[in-house]
Amino acid sequence: MVRPRRAATTALIGSGATITGFYGFLIGEAVLARRAIGTTDERPPLPDGTYGDDLPGQTIRLLVIGDSAAVGYGMTTAEATPSAMLGIGLAHVMDAPVEVRCRAVVGAQTSELMQQIAEVDGWQPHVAVIVVGTNDVTHQVPPSTSARQLGDVVRHLVAADCEVVVGTTPDLGSVRPIMQPLRSVARRWSRNLARKQTVAVVGAGGRAVSLGDLLGNLFTENRDIMFGLDRFHPSETGYANMVSVMVPAVAASLRERARTLAYAGYASTERPRDLMSVREAAAEAAENAGTQVVQDGAAQGGRWATVLRRRRAG
Repeated sequence: MVRPRRAATTALIGSGATITGFYGFLIGEAVLARRAIGTTDERPPLPDGTYGDDLPGQTIRLLVIGDSAAVGYGMTTAEATPSAMLGIGLAHVMDAPVEVRCRAVVGAQTSELMQQIAEVDGWQPHVAVIVVGTNDVTHQVPPSTSARQLGDVVRHLVAADCEVVVGTTPDLGSVRPIMQPLRSVARRWSRNLARKQTVAVVGAGGRAVSLGDLLGNLFTENRDIMFGLDRFHPSETGYANMVSVMVPAVAASLRERARTLAYAGYASTERPRDLMSVREAAAEAAENAGTQVVQDGAAQGGRWATVLRRRRAG
């Protein structure tokens, strides 16, 4: 008996030999895409430092880890990097100094995050921002493996009394150097990974922010200003757009932390309005950029989450 999925695959692509040839073609397209994108050894100046040091609040320690999107690949000044933008934006929102340490690495995969955390051992950040996943897609790491590794990282940070905000994998289907049909494969893979990342992050006690459409419609419609010279990594404007949906999530995470500390020992009966299963929330977030997914602390077993939707302009 032929399984339906196998039958459909055979009908779409052909025989086993043809399938092998198809995947060989995709690998060839991936090689061409990497050549078109290119790489550089130049790195932005390190953004580590304290932002808003003249503000009255208690200093917030912010750790940034992940891949090139967290590093700010292509930027030539520290102030133009996502880490610095996060520090500046968070300082204004929280009215407090923000000490930033960035340990993100260009080309990093999820499996390398623990090593990045180890580089600040003993520093004890209040909140960590993670942007990772693109290189897991391009290196064909199974989404379930990547998501599990991310969940372990979030769990590790939460256990160390650190809030965690994760920007899930962007939609890679609109990146021009990636040609069809590889672009369609990249879109499906990246969206699938984003959904699995959301489930893993929320289940581990972190907060997930969907970055899906930030390399989708917005970047497509404003390609000249949103992409950098390699047409793959964001420009300064593109990074600023990413940060604009991350700062509110980081601030909300810190405020929730403050409320928890202030009301420790008091049970709350108030229930969030947009309560749904974690998997349903992950599916919605994957389709709507900037959506935050937060575990419902009052629910049992971590199966329920609150969806916080980004308010659209106009």
